[in-house]
Amino acid sequence: MTMITNRLNRVKVGDQWIGEGAPVFIIAEIGINHNGSIELAKKMIDGAVRAGCNAVKFQKRTPEICVPIHQQDVLRETPWGVIPYLEYRRKVEFGFEDYVEIDRYCKEKNIVWFASYWDIPSVEFMKEFDVPLIKVSSAMLTDTSLLLSIRQAGLPVIISTGMSTMEEIERAVTLLGEHKLLIAHTTSVYPCNDEELNLRMITTLQRRFPWAIVGYSGHEIGLPTTIAAVALGAFFIERHITLERAMWGTDQASSVEIHGMELLVRNIRCVEKALGDGVKRIYANELSAKNKMRRFTEQQQPVEAAVQ
Repeated sequence: MTMITNRLNRVKVGDQWIGEGAPVFIIAEIGINHNGSIELAKKMIDGAVRAGCNAVKFQKRTPEICVPIHQQDVLRETPWGVIPYLEYRRKVEFGFEDYVEIDRYCKEKNIVWFASYWDIPSVEFMKEFDVPLIKVSSAMLTDTSLLLSIRQAGLPVIISTGMSTMEEIERAVTLLGEHKLLIAHTTSVYPCNDEELNLRMITTLQRRFPWAIVGYSGHEIGLPTTIAAVALGAFFIERHITLERAMWGTDQASSVEIHGMELLVRNIRCVEKALGDGVKRIYANELSAKNKMRRFTEQQQPVEAAVQ
């Protein structure tokens, strides 16, 4: 896929724009909600397509690098029984053949796919695939080596800003560069309470990084606050998708089921139309009401004269 930028605050991904003048780009994050099953992943891809999402996102890790040594042997209850945490992470991690199938399936369904990279070997791994975007998770925002490796890939990058100070965000922006950078406001609580969403950070980020494409990655329960993020100017939206919120897995409870994703997309498109362009005009549909109800004096006077 070819990425093209122009003088507007936007970037082209395949045949779609993200940013100014473009519809909100809606990402269904599958993440690890597939629980290591390619068939579950396909069902979520199907659900994202049916809902009208623009893209699906996965997570790519090297478990031996990403799981701290002191946690690797910690036992955990899983669908595969009580096993060490490292073994669990291996079971939910897709390999090369899995991503070959994901790539094929997403192309067949005509939906963009990409991933968040959690370590440098994952950056190299994903170079085998024609992904149009890279995501930096909130947890990796301060990993200098990873950010520099991602910058060298030359693709548009989305950074998530949860559990980060403004100084940490600014440093990440400096390391990644301003070109083709998308910034997602988020709070790293799963699920997140409404009072911790702090949606006005969207406008704060817009003011601080006026050249960036600012969006929102939500982990809350429900849809209204995500729709509010669009009203505040988010150019892209990311929500986790799941087949069932009661499924086993750490992110399921903060995810949106497929019927909910359909409703979210429909409402976002409605809000987009309602926001308009901010230019005051009289619409053709108003003319009959104006002709019927508008009251004028016989002769219009300048305001200064009328108030004397």
